[in-house]
Amino acid sequence: MKQSYFTALLIVVTYAVSLGFYVWMGTTAPESIFHAVWKGGPVVSVLMALILMLIAYTVERIIALKKAAGKGNIPEFVKNLKQVIENGAIDKAIAQCDAHQSSLAAVLRAVLDRYKKLSEFNVTDREKKISEMEKAVEEATIMEMPLLENNLVAISTIASISTMVGLLGTTLGMIRAFAAMATSGAPDAVQLSLGISEALFNTALGIFGGITGIVAYNVFTSRVDRFSYMIDEAAFYIIHTLGTGKSDC
Repeated sequence: MKQSYFTALLIVVTYAVSLGFYVWMGTTAPESIFHAVWKGGPVVSVLMALILMLIAYTVERIIALKKAAGKGNIPEFVKNLKQVIENGAIDKAIAQCDAHQSSLAAVLRAVLDRYKKLSEFNVTDREKKISEMEKAVEEATIMEMPLLENNLVAISTIASISTMVGLLGTTLGMIRAFAAMATSGAPDAVQLSLGISEALFNTALGIFGGITGIVAYNVFTSRVDRFSYMIDEAAFYIIHTLGTGKSDC
């Protein structure tokens, strides 16, 4: 499923769920918290949809980054891979990369594949071999990074939109409140309280969505940066090992 289709489907599903939940809240007892949230007005359903989308993207990123970490401890994997390479078992090292199933392993496998091809063509120039392996790292990293950074822009966008939509709901609520105060004679207390309630609930939901989105974005960005650093460090480590010329296909 393409990313655009997933996003479109997610928007439709989350808004349908939030709208249904919003309608249900209107049928609850007047003294319940759900009924109080329902008084926040129709903008509440949009905010709830944004929060549901944020939860969905967060769960997706947790699963994706856990998969990208592969199977087993990464430092131990790199250490064992180095030992295998020093013993000259390049094919075994490639098999270990396949078994680890991580983004790091995919990049290191690209390095080993490039080294193996260079050996098959009898390339002996050390600088050329290192240069070619570094190119392999760059190419493999370009393929892996979009998978690691997927949906981060969406999370950041939802964080910004939630705050703006919350502000819109707050403004609509205050308009209702001031309209109630502007009536001739005594202000309409019911409409005044509804306007203030609408403003406050939209403000709360908008701030909640914004804070949650910012925290999620920063956490995932930090994890992606750590992945990128580990890939660069491990690739340099393995290229240096291969560049010593001790390994053999």
